Formats: sequence, structure tokens, C-alpha cells
Amino acid sequence: MELKEWTPATLLELSGGYWSTCTLHAGVKLNLFTPLASAPMSAAELAGTLDCDARGLAMLLDALAALGLLEKKDRQYAATPFSSTFLSRTSPEYLGHIIMHHHHLVGGWSRLDQAVKSGQPVRERVSHEDVESSRESFLMGMFNLAMMIAPRIVPQIDLQGRRRLLDLGGGPGTYAIHFCRHNPRLDAVICDLPTTRSFAEETVARFGLSDRIGFVAADFEQDDLPEGFDVAWLSHVLHGIGPDACARVLKKTVSALEPGGLILIQEFVLDDKRDAPVFPALFSLNMLLGTPEGQSYSQGELFAMLEHAGATGVRRLPIELPNGAGVIAGIVPEKGGR
Repeated sequence: MELKEWTPATLLELSGGYWSTCTLHAGVKLNLFTPLASAPMSAAELAGTLDCDARGLAMLLDALAALGLLEKKDRQYAATPFSSTFLSRTSPEYLGHIIMHHHHLVGGWSRLDQAVKSGQPVRERVSHEDVESSRESFLMGMFNLAMMIAPRIVPQIDLQGRRRLLDLGGGPGTYAIHFCRHNPRLDAVICDLPTTRSFAEETVARFGLSDRIGFVAADFEQDDLPEGFDVAWLSHVLHGIGPDACARVLKKTVSALEPGGLILIQEFVLDDKRDAPVFPALFSLNMLLGTPEGQSYSQGELFAMLEHAGATGVRRLPIELPNGAGVIAGIVPEKGGR
């Protein structure tokens, strides 16, 4: 891997980059983009609407304008076309959920040194209300991301002739929705924790697919999985658990598939040297902060896991994805086959 050329200026830009990040997070948390997407307002007018201090809000609005996320004219602030589309809660393309999920991670990242020294996750005890808010941000944040990526992935995966898909750890079911929309004869089951059910069922209903996509509540690490599927989709599931747990989950998933079934894994994939690409390497630290054994895995490790679970013909599909993500596929052998 070619080494990045650093300068003192780029080093300090990296070090202080969280200033811009926290400015964005504050704007989203205060929900100031939504009213400004409807009509321009002064800082004083918006402060009354949001119950904020006018001086502090004016500073935040000016910073967001400097970042290019707001427009300022004659002391009036307005959302840009971009922020109206992606940062206003009234927009169907709102990305605030995933941004708030990132916000909830900031505290842990500030104590990365402690996690590295101990080798253990760094967690804060939060109130029930904060837990619910964090869960919604995570699940709907995953929906935000999958809605951008799934339309690129799904058409490139041939599920012709397959009838029943298991979306393991599927959260709100975004991929199950897109697979079923693209394959009219396909039904699906989302298998995830009971706390996910309401988010999944509401999302599936929004797309008019409640008759084709069901939900099974289960802890896929501890519980038996439903059976009788001919394709399984595991999107960003394995990085949350350790290698031994991955082996057990993949073994159970292969057992849930009929002979000839297709197992598909989407992950942020490290090179076999584990020092690239950048995003999977950083994401592995994110798992250190929040899970006992989670990590990013290399392509070689994922191939070996699938083969050990009994899959054959393991390969990486030729799908170009952002952030070092990739889709790895394997086939459950026919009875008596190898």
C-alpha cells in the first residue's frame, strides 16, 4: 500500500476535524434544518421556534453557513437544496437517523485509548429514554444507508428461481424489501431481536410488502433459526461478533438453507494484510469500542469461515461498493455432494 503523504497542515486538519462533525450533529439534533427548509428565518425567530439561546444559535447557524449547509442573506438563514433534501425531517431522503447514530458513538471514540489498553468495550450507562433514542437512530440509520446502497447491490445478484429469503439480522428489513421488489416471486423473513419488530413491520408496511415479508424474533447467536430457505442474506452482521460466534452463526445459517441454497454476506472487508482499506480498519476500532469481540474481517477470513460452515464455491461478487464493502457468496452443497 502506498503511504499517504502527510504535512503538518493536513495532520492538524485531521486532528481538529471533529469541530465540523459536532457542528453538523448539533444542527441535526436541534432539528434546525426542517423549519429552514420551509422558509428563511432570522436567528432570533428560529431561536423562539427551537427554544434556544439566540446568541448561541446564531453562532451555530453561521458555522453551518460557512460549511455550505445553510445560506445566509440579510440576516436570514435558509436551508440549501442539499440540506433540504438530506437534513430536513420532512424529506423522504432524510439522513438524520444515521447522523444521530454517529453522534451517539462520539463519547466512546473519545475514550479509544482506554479501550485499546483494556481490550474491552467502553460503554456509558444511559437512561431508558436514551436507549430508545439510540436504538431508533441505529435501526433507522441502517435504513438510511441501505436505501442508498441496496438499489446498487440487488440488481447485480441473480436470485432467479429462488423463492424464500432469510434476512438475518435484517433490522428494519431494507434489503428484504429491495430483494422482494426486484424479484416478484420471492418472499422473505426478517430474523432479528424482538426490539426490532416494530421498526421492521412499519418499514415493510410502508412499502406495501407485509404479505410477502414476515418477521421472526430471535437472537441469532443464541436461538435456533427458522428453516426452509433457498437464500440467506447477512448484511453487516458478522463484524459485531467474534470469530467463534461467526462460525456458529454461519453454521446455523447454512443449516437453515435447503441444498443448493445461496448464502450471501455483505461486510466491510479488510485486505488479507489487514492494513487497508481505511474504512474497514477504522470500523474495526468502532467494534472494539462497542462490542466484546467484534471486528472487521479480511477476505481470507470470511472465505475460510464460509467454507468451514459447509459452503462451497465461495467467491467475492464483482460489485463495486463504497467504504471497502464487498459481497461474498457461497452455495450449500446438494445432498451427497461436496
